[in-house]
Amino acid sequence: MDPSRTWYGIGLIVALGTTLVIAFGIVALGIVGDGGPPDLVYVAALLVGVVGAVLARLRAHGMARALGATAVAVLLAGAAAVAAGLAEDGQTLDVLWLSAGFAGMFGLSAWAFERSDAARGA
Repeated sequence: MDPSRTWYGIGLIVALGTTLVIAFGIVALGIVGDGGPPDLVYVAALLVGVVGAVLARLRAHGMARALGATAVAVLLAGAAAVAAGLAEDGQTLDVLWLSAGFAGMFGLSAWAFERSDAARGA
């Protein structure tokens, strides 16, 4: 099997899985407090990835950049929610840790897409 396709598939699965977990967190559980409008900062972060993927036309090199930007956007979303006082008392660290975890997963996905691009060029 072609290594570039394998890495691309891994990147895609990690990105989609992370997006689904965030979406579930927003809709069913609430990431910031009990959910609702404060969680929309994460929707904005996910839109960064969607727009980036469209602009990249789903090519591995562009997807790596788009998901790297999404990782940064998720970190900024969590920091903005905490800075704006949207997190309930005692949830500040939870919001920051969740944001860091989601950003790490998007970073992992970006790395896999970068590996796919490198394997294709080799």
